[in-house]
Amino acid sequence: MAMEGAKDALLTLMKKKESIEEEINSLFAVLKSQNIGMSDPVVDSEGYPRSDIDVYLVRQTRQRIICLQNDHKEVMKQIEAGLYSLHAEQKESNSNLLQSTQSQDTESLSPFAKVNCVDLNSPADNAGLHIDDKIIQFGSITSKNFVDLSNVASLVQHSVGRPIHVKVIRGTRVFNLSLTPGTWSGKGLLGCNIVPMEKK
Repeated sequence: MAMEGAKDALLTLMKKKESIEEEINSLFAVLKSQNIGMSDPVVDSEGYPRSDIDVYLVRQTRQRIICLQNDHKEVMKQIEAGLYSLHAEQKESNSNLLQSTQSQDTESLSPFAKVNCVDLNSPADNAGLHIDDKIIQFGSITSKNFVDLSNVASLVQHSVGRPIHVKVIRGTRVFNLSLTPGTWSGKGLLGCNIVPMEKK
């Protein structure tokens, strides 16, 4: 909601900026109609008001332009501050969303298996699996539907040459890995050993 309010405030400021710019342009048109600019003299060489212009109108118009230009500067500062604030809020919101999603993932999925061995240059090693990684998702298998390791073995057999999405907890962080089962120089299709988590 705070972000929506910041966006609305910015839109209001942008409209104000446009309105000021339109009025400044129309006032410059008034000066142009008098064939005079912002700094041209309104008196002749003898110090008398020029007879070829409406001196009162020119002075009033110039004064109004100066006020509006100051207003314009102030609005531009507010817009700049508003944009900075909005970007900061969006960044924080995205960060909170990411943390919330990761936290929900970790809360809803508890580890059902653990890696206790990874062979060098194996598919598991190449995928980035580490010893002591706790598996919370292995393809379609999670703690909610895991029965025993035959689930994992069956999925691996049917996924040779195709990547399996594996989500693990390492320390306090969650990692998403892509593990492609296949034949290699060692035993098995993964080159790692997985054991069920001990039930507390």
